[in-house]
Amino acid sequence: MDIKDLATLPRGEMTARPAQPRARGRMLVSAKLRAGRSRISDLHQSGSLKALFPHGSSTALQAVMLNTAGGVTGGDQFALTAEAQAGAHLVLTTQAAERIYRAQPGEVGQVRTMLRVAAGARVDWLPQETILFDHCALDRRLEAEVAPDARLLVVEPLIFGRGAMGEVVHSGHFLDRWRINFGGELIFADNLMLSGDLQATLDRAAVAQGARAMASLLLVAPDADRYLDRLRAALGPSGGASVIRPGVLFARAVAVDGFALRRHIIPAIQALSGADIPKTWTL
Repeated sequence: MDIKDLATLPRGEMTARPAQPRARGRMLVSAKLRAGRSRISDLHQSGSLKALFPHGSSTALQAVMLNTAGGVTGGDQFALTAEAQAGAHLVLTTQAAERIYRAQPGEVGQVRTMLRVAAGARVDWLPQETILFDHCALDRRLEAEVAPDARLLVVEPLIFGRGAMGEVVHSGHFLDRWRINFGGELIFADNLMLSGDLQATLDRAAVAQGARAMASLLLVAPDADRYLDRLRAALGPSGGASVIRPGVLFARAVAVDGFALRRHIIPAIQALSGADIPKTWTL
């Protein structure tokens, strides 16, 4: 096509925005118990989702996930399935905070996480913060299947714009759904949706009273009830925790920014896990 042909095109065809490339990532990781230590049983990874397995003295298998796309925007799709087989201990974290960038109109990023915890096994889901930027759009879903004598710890921190950079989320969409099955029975369901002017919503006294960071914490374990007092002590007045049914402990905390949030959730994770937080959190 030469310049003369361009002159005859309808204006819409000249200005139409080409479809943008979108990131795709899938991972399956499974841990098994062998000789008293948790080892990789199965691993499949494709696209922009990768995992590293640092060496350490812990008997748990630690998987550090990387999104090589550098973040999530509208139209991106990521899916993770993680399993701890009988007696195994799998700790999942991220190399850095996940960034949810501006999305084009009508496009929503999707992140799906499926956790399976077999008899006598344990999974700690401890990603670093998810940072929401202005005009982001994310649909996230976490599901878990937990055996009656297994243990699941889930911690999800959120940051609404980086305060030090003067970022404010005036417009965005965030939908987060959790579904936890214990012994084949649905025992926990939580929907968190924020849409529109996120700053205005967070400024409401009944929502976050101006906080720009929050975290959700869930412990499913036969002895979850006995961690209530130590979790409340770690969160302080910035959070609330309850045993919503036997063996299920849930909490939410808010803070002015990500730094203040970490001062509470790091001790909370240590109190619930009985172990040091993954080193990627401190690098």
